[in-house]
Amino acid sequence: MASAEECRDDVVMFRSDAGMARFRVELADDKAERAKGLMHRKTLSQSAGMLFVYPQPQRVGFWMKNTLIPLDMIFLDETGVVRKVHSDARPLDETPIMGGNDIFAVLEINGGLARKIGIAEGWQMRHPSFAQGTAAWPCDG
Repeated sequence: MASAEECRDDVVMFRSDAGMARFRVELADDKAERAKGLMHRKTLSQSAGMLFVYPQPQRVGFWMKNTLIPLDMIFLDETGVVRKVHSDARPLDETPIMGGNDIFAVLEINGGLARKIGIAEGWQMRHPSFAQGTAAWPCDG
């Protein structure tokens, strides 16, 4: 079980009946940071990712323009529940990757890693960006 001290801006935790996972993250929670994302980076640690957080749930789409590494995109609702996983987004591809409606946060990690770990729809993420009163896995729970 994760301790409350692990519930901080630079860490996300995932859980389901199938297991748990932990990633160190960079937070992209303003328009400029979300626009830049992981562009132009040549590597990403296996235990790292970037968490994109929006001011309110919305229709969210990504592309891989200027992104040099394959990525998995994990789309979450405002309670921190995984709603969609897009695996192995191709570097430099400008095809839109839509996450759906009512998406509040997106975690990008190395391509293929979500499948390897088993992260899928229904998994829960713990992070202080989610309203703790309605989070599926609150920081104090």
